[in-house]
Amino acid sequence: MAVLRIILSVTALLLAGFAVFAFISRSGVAERTAERHALLARDAELNRVALAPGSALACLDGVAGETVENSCEEKVFASAQSTAEAVSYMDARLKLLADAGAQPDRRALALLASTRRAVALDRFGIAAHVLAIRDGCTADKCPAFALVEDASVLKSNLKAQVYDQYVSRHAASWTAPAAAEKPPAVSALPAPPAAAGPVVNAFGQTPIPAVRPGEHWDFPSAASIPPVSIMGAEPPLPKGAEAQASARPATDARAAKTPPPPPPPLPPAPPAPPATAR
Repeated sequence: MAVLRIILSVTALLLAGFAVFAFISRSGVAERTAERHALLARDAELNRVALAPGSALACLDGVAGETVENSCEEKVFASAQSTAEAVSYMDARLKLLADAGAQPDRRALALLASTRRAVALDRFGIAAHVLAIRDGCTADKCPAFALVEDASVLKSNLKAQVYDQYVSRHAASWTAPAAAEKPPAVSALPAPPAAAGPVVNAFGQTPIPAVRPGEHWDFPSAASIPPVSIMGAEPPLPKGAEAQASARPATDARAAKTPPPPPPPLPPAPPAPPATAR
């Protein structure tokens, strides 16, 4: 009986240990699976941002071909903001690779094929710039070299500082005035007509418009009108009015000297009717 009791106790302990081991293993597998799903979700989000309409970040992934990516240079370095966005995007790619490389399971790193390809190709030297600034990497030593299959491009870009060359090439256009880039719009509205001067008649007076129905006129008070002497000399007439006034008497004199035309002759009287016999 004692031997049977010992056997049962050992069996129970083995079963308990196996259950604990299975639970721990299952928890570890679930945790690793969740971590891989989180890494894949981050990779999918970066791909979504790169493929957004109007985004130039897809040029950094190395999937469109060299001919297409070469034409993306003007768009990636179009402004300081677009350049900073490209650097932040590549920094997120490198952090994703570093987190995948820290996992015990190397399959997590193998699942991020698009990110590893983008970092290895290192278009415009942006990945090498991030590694140099953030991690202090050099062409001879950098932990991120182990995250990609071929780190030759990264080493070359670190040594030549390719990113700085691109920035120097395009930085002059970032500080150019906006007026030089875009001509000012020409207004289609016509220019307002020039204000016409006051109308003056032949006697140098400004005519007063007639009062329309419904309008109200304010006349000046007697106190605001300066006194006028009727004994003073009349003001001189304007040149045009003086010439007209001098020409009018000569015309009237010529009309008075001309004799009136003779009256027309009277028509002949009609003949008398013949006398009738009674």
